[in-house]
Amino acid sequence: MNETILFLPILLQLATAVLILFFWNHIQSQKLISIFSNLATFFLAGLLLFAPAYSESMFVQAGNWMPPFGISIVADTLTKVMVALTSIVGLAVSVYSYVGIGNSRARYGFYPSFHFLIMGLMGAFLTGDIFNLYVWFEIVIISSFVLVSLGADKERLQASIPYVSMNLLASVIFLTGIGILYGLTGSLNMADLSIQVANIENRSLVQVCAVFFIVGFGMKSAAFPLYFWLPSSYHTPPSAIASLFGGLLTKLGIYALIRVFTLIFIPDFALSTLLEWIAVLTLFTGAVGALIQTNLRKMFSYIIVCHIGFMLAGLSLHTNTSLTGTIYYLIHDIPAKANLFLIAGLIYRLTGSYYYKDMGGLQKSHPLLSFITAVALFSVAGIPPLSGFFPKIFLFRSSLYLSDPLTVSMILASFLTLFSFAKMWKEVFWKEHPTGKELNMNFTPSQWIFTMLPILFLLAISLFIGLGAEYITKIAQTISGEILDPNIYIDTVFPKGGSF
Repeated sequence: MNETILFLPILLQLATAVLILFFWNHIQSQKLISIFSNLATFFLAGLLLFAPAYSESMFVQAGNWMPPFGISIVADTLTKVMVALTSIVGLAVSVYSYVGIGNSRARYGFYPSFHFLIMGLMGAFLTGDIFNLYVWFEIVIISSFVLVSLGADKERLQASIPYVSMNLLASVIFLTGIGILYGLTGSLNMADLSIQVANIENRSLVQVCAVFFIVGFGMKSAAFPLYFWLPSSYHTPPSAIASLFGGLLTKLGIYALIRVFTLIFIPDFALSTLLEWIAVLTLFTGAVGALIQTNLRKMFSYIIVCHIGFMLAGLSLHTNTSLTGTIYYLIHDIPAKANLFLIAGLIYRLTGSYYYKDMGGLQKSHPLLSFITAVALFSVAGIPPLSGFFPKIFLFRSSLYLSDPLTVSMILASFLTLFSFAKMWKEVFWKEHPTGKELNMNFTPSQWIFTMLPILFLLAISLFIGLGAEYITKIAQTISGEILDPNIYIDTVFPKGGSF
């Protein structure tokens, strides 16, 4: 087995970003290169996840340094699933961008920034080094800064201010936590840190260090109380960019929390309680925020915040069942949320607005879009047998015995999500279209194909996650078992056991 294949998802995206720079004035070439590159990444991710030759956890060390020194690349089942989900959303967004990103924005550097962002995500999921996790985070953030401010008009610049400021603050807190951790252990390799941190006698100092990571990753995940940057920022960029952000960026923070708080810091009662109340308040504030919105993308942004709470809930309980629910929720949430923003973009192209007051009548004029949207909304809301239902079952089973506040919050958030979607459906699809406003019916066949194809692709993925629940449950349970036993990860990096 050749472990160097682990470098390919990163190198392929890097090569694509550099290649596109040579076609700066040839926008059509940029679009085609982007689609074919993401298609290749999609097949490569599928090979890593499903090929029998790569079924075991994999490890490769850059430069042939012996761990814990040097840069480690590690791929367990969780990593392979995250790489696959990133490739799915990347492919969908690149196809949608063929008509969803205008030539003017492409000339500002959309495609190189897009591929640098995907590269950063791949690197963050694959790295086995806590400092390199920070480096990959910064690549993602810098790329997203460019994407969120593309066009440089007043609205986008205003939206980019909270996005930039809060993410920079989160990075500083994250880096501070790394500094404390390095001071305590003298190591940055995550497998080695798992060993070293467990042996530290001063547990109070370990808890203080862990809080830095909770705050830093929590801010990047848009968890309570520092979540406001997300709904202030995600409603302004083009829908292709908003889809990329909504599907993947906050989930990178959740992935980091899962990795760090199952491998390096095993939550005790105090940390579990802190995570639990962050989850409760994130569920509540996100759900209420979504309910009062009259802007379609702002409502979807608050739904992202709310559902981050579900994933934090499973992490806070830290049982096999709850972590299975969190992993299943993560698998479900990435394509489902990305699809909501693509659908919002199509609705905008039809109505010319994201505000409910300017919408209506789409059920009569576009029944296929209505059906697709209904399935996508039901999936996110957790209507059985669609994909959002099954992870909630695992989370409810865990919380019923361990946490009444979480149980009540998750039930309330589920109902408020459903009410928000019902309100949106009434305003966008059921009511009559406003007098004096006309729908844009001037879609060319190519525009319909490149708009509908990625939406249908992501919808098919969501349907598979729901209707193939038995298969996805096995994957989630496998991941849950692996992350609850740090020795599996440690033995991947140190096959003979113990650190260098």
